[in-house]
Amino acid sequence: MDYFIIVVTTVAGLYFHWWLYVRIKRWMDRDLALALANGDEQKKAFMLQQLAGAQEQKIKRRDLPRWLEAAAATYPDR
Repeated sequence: MDYFIIVVTTVAGLYFHWWLYVRIKRWMDRDLALALANGDEQKKAFMLQQLAGAQEQKIKRRDLPRWLEAAAATYPDR
């Protein structure tokens, strides 16, 4: 029974840390996209769409900042 408790606790802890790591990565990516919007509400929506597109295209995280900057540059300024 002691080993069962240790295994369950260890697996739960590892899962929680993995889940937290994934959430933090998503928050960082979203924060980057919103930072590139410079407070413009319409550009925020555009950048979040671009972030979703990058995720669908499976852009690697190391390439994501450059990709989002290029996407922000294509936003039509009015």
